[in-house]
Amino acid sequence: MKSSFGIGKVKNIEVRIHISLLLILPLFVAVFILNPPPIGFSDIGSQVLKIVFSLIATLALFVSILVHELAHSLTGMRYGVRVKNITLFLFGGVSLLEEIPRKSGQEIHVAVVGPLTSLGIGALSLILYLAFPFPVSALFRSIGYINVILAIFNLIPAFPLDGGRILRGLFSRQMNYVSATKKAAGIGKLLAILMGLFGIFYNFWLILIAFFIYMGASEEENQVFIEGLLKRFRVEDIMTTDVITVGPEMSIKDLLDVILHRKHLGYPVVDNGRLVGIVTLDDVRTVPREKFDEVKVRDVMKRELITVTPDDPAYTAFKRMGENRIGRVLVLDGDELRGIVSRTDLIRAISVLELEEEMYGR
Repeated sequence: MKSSFGIGKVKNIEVRIHISLLLILPLFVAVFILNPPPIGFSDIGSQVLKIVFSLIATLALFVSILVHELAHSLTGMRYGVRVKNITLFLFGGVSLLEEIPRKSGQEIHVAVVGPLTSLGIGALSLILYLAFPFPVSALFRSIGYINVILAIFNLIPAFPLDGGRILRGLFSRQMNYVSATKKAAGIGKLLAILMGLFGIFYNFWLILIAFFIYMGASEEENQVFIEGLLKRFRVEDIMTTDVITVGPEMSIKDLLDVILHRKHLGYPVVDNGRLVGIVTLDDVRTVPREKFDEVKVRDVMKRELITVTPDDPAYTAFKRMGENRIGRVLVLDGDELRGIVSRTDLIRAISVLELEEEMYGR
């Protein structure tokens, strides 16, 4: 089952909803119904109106998060950054920018525009709250306070929140990007630990948020550290050149024999010297055992290929695998298959480079 699914596009940016959001929506509705002002509607006498307003406020919350993320995405696009999608999930939203701008001013601009947008929505909603009579005003009051809280929460100086990126942007004015990330991530993890300890005694939700922040800070730190290591090398330096290929007319039974004896889980498919696809053990799993003799590789192989060139930075291969959730990428030089880079190749290279870093401080 897919963890998220698309609901449409805004400015050619795909908007996706994570399954965790759908699971938590009834809880948000209940929170609005049961809580007092300024967030909830317990001061409204009509039960029907409470439910209707709670449904609208829940929808408005995630529309607000979407607008917040769109602000990040559209600002990033102004700096030439490609945006793959926006995903709304349990703790808010994530804009999947292909690459965070590395210039300090640009990263700060992309990060700060989200909270400013939320503050703008909050201010407008609170003005409408003052302009409308009760109980309609209660709806705008709730939307206004939610957006102000959203802005303040995102300004916490910890990854993956906007405040963490603003902090890194400020640090990167005095040091290199990797060092700035490490320093910002360290501050974020310290805040997460303090928040978690506070949550043990006062609020369980703080423990969940602290865990989310700590993991996000650690992931950002690791990602940038790995990027710094791998960008020093080209794909050609780490790829496997002795590539084992299979033909499209090979049966699944024969393919399984190749997998068993060669011990690789994925193989390029070549037809008369031309690369036509790639087949993996996961593709084989879709075939019933009784049809292993009759089903051919061409029936299950993937024809859309994720590729890199020999001259690409090694990090490009790492990023392509992560973005597409695959275990290997093919290395093409024009139309010629030059090699393959697997997750194992990358792990081996990272391990060696980390050891070099420790021994020689490179």
